[in-house]
Amino acid sequence: MLDIKLIREHPELVKQGLKNVGADPAELDRVIEADARRRKLQFELDEMRARRTRESKELGKASAEEREGKRAAMRELGEQIAAGERDLAEIERDCESLMLMLPNLPRPQVPVGASDADNRIVRSEGTPQEFTSFKPLPHWELGEKLSIIDFARGVKISGTRFHFLVGAGARLERALIAWMLDIKTREQGYLELAPPLMVNTATVIGSAHLPKFADTMYRDIEEDFYFIPTAEVPLTNLYAREIIEEKRLPIYLTAYTPCFRREKMSAGRDVRGIKRGHQFDKVEMVKIVHPASSDSELEKLVEEACEVCRRLEIAFRVVQMCTGDLGFAAASKYDIEMWAPGCAEWLEVSSCSNCWDFQARRAQIRFRSGRDKPELVHTLNGSGLGLPRTLIAVMENYQNEDGSITIPKVLRPYMDGAERITKA
Repeated sequence: MLDIKLIREHPELVKQGLKNVGADPAELDRVIEADARRRKLQFELDEMRARRTRESKELGKASAEEREGKRAAMRELGEQIAAGERDLAEIERDCESLMLMLPNLPRPQVPVGASDADNRIVRSEGTPQEFTSFKPLPHWELGEKLSIIDFARGVKISGTRFHFLVGAGARLERALIAWMLDIKTREQGYLELAPPLMVNTATVIGSAHLPKFADTMYRDIEEDFYFIPTAEVPLTNLYAREIIEEKRLPIYLTAYTPCFRREKMSAGRDVRGIKRGHQFDKVEMVKIVHPASSDSELEKLVEEACEVCRRLEIAFRVVQMCTGDLGFAAASKYDIEMWAPGCAEWLEVSSCSNCWDFQARRAQIRFRSGRDKPELVHTLNGSGLGLPRTLIAVMENYQNEDGSITIPKVLRPYMDGAERITKA
């Protein structure tokens, strides 16, 4: 959520930021109008309450003849105050609803652009794999030939965009997850959690997935539960409505979870294979940090995601998102993309975002420095990495002419030393 003080004091600056991220600046006018009505009514209520206090004190000094009239006037004033409080509560709800729909503003270093066509490739590492003796297969053909992905039964059991990983395919994804978690916890200083996969409405609002993305999430219609679209949701809200001592910052959190998203926005895209599904796995990274260090923490977060790609020895690149491709909550963001030779495309395996104080204001996550007034923390998140796209990159880059897949060296200890996946 944006700072209402910033909106009041610098409305044109905020409007320009909203325009840069592709939002309608007119939305801000509605917020300003609702906020003005709220402040006016608040002032009127304060005046009436002060008047009631004064007249209550004067009542004891009034004569017997005056008291009845004063009591009647105070009853009427009390009714006016009660009506005003009801109106204020309604206006405050309207204000909050409007504020919750405003996206975050981009940081000054974010390039201005309208769409992903304006994103910038910051750097590349490694040479995209070339196959000179045979044409590389896409993962959906590899998976079926090796019997490690079963698409037909996934559709039979659940529907489109579902699949089974079978045998060595399931084992390979499990190896990736365990290996990535070990890097996060043993080397990069993250605390591992196993969070709930269902969260309440307040939690999803806190991470800024509600109300904007309500139609992309799965919900238990009888309970106040949403199935998480990413572990970012419960991890970011771990300290919601709490005050953290400054000395505890920064806090690094990681978790492996299944993730659930309705792929409404991608209808007709990536219909083959496992690139897009309603359910997928991911190792997530979340940082809760001091505001002074959040920009440098983003650079570090990107490097921590890149290190996983580097150790897999697969070509990757880092892409800086322009303002029009930031998404809703990010103030700045980088994507890490791995090369997939069978699909012949760069696959996003991580998206690293600095949300500034946007999520913290919604979730009321603050820190205290000594006796100073509590301040909002800054929150960051990124995939470390996301499945199944990392699995796709491994399968397609490590495939062999005989149809087998060489297991990356870093994953072999997690697969009992096996070096290849062959057809069972």
